[in-house]
Amino acid sequence: MKKIINIVSLLLAFVMIFSLAACGETKESTEAVTESAADSASGTEDSAADDTVVRVAALKGPTAMGMVQMMEDTDKYQFTLSGAVDEVTPLVAKGEVDIAAVPANLASVLYNTLEGKVQVIAINTLGVLYIVDRGAAVDSVADLKGKTIYASGQGATPEYALNYILEGNGLDPAADVTIEWKSEHAECLSALMSDENAIALLPQPFVTTAGLKDEKVHVSLDLNEEWDKLQADAEDPSGLLTGVAIVRKEFANEHPQALEQFLKAYGESVDFVKENVEDAAALIGKQDIIPEQVARLAIPECNITFITGSEMKEKLSGYLNVLFAQNPKAVGGALPLDDFYFDY
Repeated sequence: MKKIINIVSLLLAFVMIFSLAACGETKESTEAVTESAADSASGTEDSAADDTVVRVAALKGPTAMGMVQMMEDTDKYQFTLSGAVDEVTPLVAKGEVDIAAVPANLASVLYNTLEGKVQVIAINTLGVLYIVDRGAAVDSVADLKGKTIYASGQGATPEYALNYILEGNGLDPAADVTIEWKSEHAECLSALMSDENAIALLPQPFVTTAGLKDEKVHVSLDLNEEWDKLQADAEDPSGLLTGVAIVRKEFANEHPQALEQFLKAYGESVDFVKENVEDAAALIGKQDIIPEQVARLAIPECNITFITGSEMKEKLSGYLNVLFAQNPKAVGGALPLDDFYFDY
């Protein structure tokens, strides 16, 4: 118990300071289960997997939005929705959830801190960060010099992405701009609404919410585009990522069929959300993730995705390499080993 408490304390420190099959089953048999997961006439192992209630934690926002269709199936899934990442981290550390949707860099921090006890199973959100203003005349990254930027997500993707883009354009984040870190994105939104000259770093769906509150709010810089410009000449270009889904390795080993079924349902849920915006928005509002009106407008802009396997490893490892080169603490002090990436 003392060890668990120490681990949780360490993880919370990371977040506060830098935030934001049987065991011997072969790969071939796992793939066979994947192909037959939808077959209701499958054997006793599938029946056992059907009885496993998967405990899932997600943050209110794009990662949870992509899972919304699964939230209707309360017989298979038990969801915990949180507004802050420091509410999710201890649940993973104490084994109180089996799967969690977390910021991409935090997945690596957890892997290192929990001594490899978690694996990433999917990329669920690409870049969703934008610089917005209400008339501050920001047309390029260079225009941010001397400005104050309201932001949330210190220690997670927002901080590292912003720093990378500022530095890549010759600006020192500590000297050339003033970054006012807030505990929640809602606080940045409030600051933006109260000052016509304010500039904020906001993710979707908060960008959409800001536009609904004040038609003067507009996107001045898309951090996805700015990131891609800096990566254009890289040997192995990497895109900006926001969120991933992780699984406790113990759960993956003990319940491989349940995990495969979860991944199948997750992919279908993401497709549903992207292809049926009206219906998905209604479910998102019902689950109190974000208001239905905001969801309807934000879904097409949220870059919700479902990337697994070798493509997941390629994209995520490239992203983590960029963060590691900038600040090793961003990924927990070391790049994760190959066992970090769930192998199908």
